[in-house]
Amino acid sequence: MYLMPEQLPTRKIRSFIRRQGRITQGQEFALEHHWDKYCLTPDNPLDTIQVFGRLAPLCVEIGFGNGDCLAQLAAANPDKDYLGIEVHRPGVGHLLMRLEEQGLHNVRVYCHDAIEILTNNVADNSLAAVHLFFPDPWHKRKHHKRRIVQSSFVELLALKLQSGGYFHAATDWEHYAKAMLEVLSADNRLTNASLTDTYCERPAYRPLTKFEQRGLRLGHGVWDLIFIKN
Repeated sequence: MYLMPEQLPTRKIRSFIRRQGRITQGQEFALEHHWDKYCLTPDNPLDTIQVFGRLAPLCVEIGFGNGDCLAQLAAANPDKDYLGIEVHRPGVGHLLMRLEEQGLHNVRVYCHDAIEILTNNVADNSLAAVHLFFPDPWHKRKHHKRRIVQSSFVELLALKLQSGGYFHAATDWEHYAKAMLEVLSADNRLTNASLTDTYCERPAYRPLTKFEQRGLRLGHGVWDLIFIKN
């Protein structure tokens, strides 16, 4: 089932700003030469069998940054297919470099707004997992409305995850962790995987990023939240 245009939520506030940054020669080369191989157009609903040539568990990573974590997950789980969604072209270019270097065939990429892709392109009850690792916390109170994890986002998760599928978020900003815990816990279609109904230990499958490792050395906290669709 796909939402018709008249059913789509009105979305005036975005959770990101397009900071394109500097593109390296390698990233530019990858964007030019590998785009058609790995990147998908948002114009049509996603047909996973046509795209991946098989039916396998489908996992989504929203805002994959430079894509290193996504590439590691795809390499470690060849039996799963992955969708990466990222608006910043340098990060997309970096991931395309990794995919080509490692010969990974189980990853496809959208360079587009994640909410629009989930709403328009992904079928309901089709996702095995949604990952959101270190999203922009929008520190200032006046910018909290830009945070991606809001009740409307949780509503979308509950629609798109299959039964037993999970949402995994990680953040190094405690205030955002508390806000996410509150809004996720409020939806009775999702169950907290934490035995204490709070946060989870970092699962072995989630790679440590360089940014995270540096923060841990400095004594910064990291909070993982995992919620499973009933």
